[in-house]
Amino acid sequence: MMGVLSHLSTLLLLLSLLPPALSHVVESFSDVTDCETFFLKKTTPNLPGILVGGTVQNQNRYKPICQKYKKTYRFATLYDMINRIPVFSAYTFSGKAVGRPSQSWMIEPQLENIKYQSDMKVDNKAVKNQAVDTDYKNNNLGLDRGHLFPCSYAPNDDTKRSTFTLTNAVPQASSFNRGSWKTMECRVRKALELNCKDYNNNNIKAYVVTGAVPSSSNTLNNRVNIPDLMWTAYCCYNSNLGQWVAQAHWGENQQEDKGKTLKPETLGALEKELNKIYNDGVKVFHDDCPRNVNVLEDERGRNLEAVEEVELGKKRVREGSGEGNGEGNIKMARASEELKDCDDEDGCDCDCDEK
Repeated sequence: MMGVLSHLSTLLLLLSLLPPALSHVVESFSDVTDCETFFLKKTTPNLPGILVGGTVQNQNRYKPICQKYKKTYRFATLYDMINRIPVFSAYTFSGKAVGRPSQSWMIEPQLENIKYQSDMKVDNKAVKNQAVDTDYKNNNLGLDRGHLFPCSYAPNDDTKRSTFTLTNAVPQASSFNRGSWKTMECRVRKALELNCKDYNNNNIKAYVVTGAVPSSSNTLNNRVNIPDLMWTAYCCYNSNLGQWVAQAHWGENQQEDKGKTLKPETLGALEKELNKIYNDGVKVFHDDCPRNVNVLEDERGRNLEAVEEVELGKKRVREGSGEGNGEGNIKMARASEELKDCDDEDGCDCDCDEK
């Protein structure tokens, strides 16, 4: 009897050590119904040589991951086990939750057949197919753990926490991550909140895919590929226009001067750019998404980004004319219109919520 109780106690202990983020590594995203919902009309990106018609071209290298956290599927990732970075993460945007979780970075045990890791953080000796936290720490290269699915886009705390898996991160130049990329994420998020409404229930909903193009030989810690390019695109139904709209951005993964911005581009322009890398046949979204239009409008039918720039210009004119309560208030206004810089490395990808 004592022997049975001892074995039962050991089993319960092992079960208690199981991590909350047991994702689902699959052969195809279509294997999991809930995973398919992260892709518009269940249509995965088409990347020649990697993923074609929903089929992974090299199962020994590329692994579809249905990212699961606390029994719920949160987003989808296609992971490259040779370069040890994600090819892309796909997710839906339905509004944001305020705040940043205190969350340790995690790995994916199913890529390594690792069991019973309470926090899924292990050293390099135990992991062969993915990046680990020690790859990034004290790298002396000015590189952040750059989210592909940014936690600032997550609708609740658990989904925010789920994004802190290194299968959803790439080595990203810190000034790029905290500069033009962060500014773009913030502006896009505001546009999605205003313009992207599900035509069935009028709730906020947008489909987003964010990816990274690996370099030929640039690596972090001689293990993790440092990508040359990062890209992102969204597609959603615009209730103001009564049609689907799409937009894209991309930028070189390198250190940059403060104040640099990323130009909004059409979905077609992004696919053309990626065709140069992956050869012809790249398709990020289903055909419903327009390839040559990138305009998002506000409730009055005005171009959202143009309106933002005009309003910002008017504000600067008012400040310059001395309206308000003196120079102190002018300085405060100037400071408040700037997006907050990060104090800590990759603090939730420099969440742009005004504090």
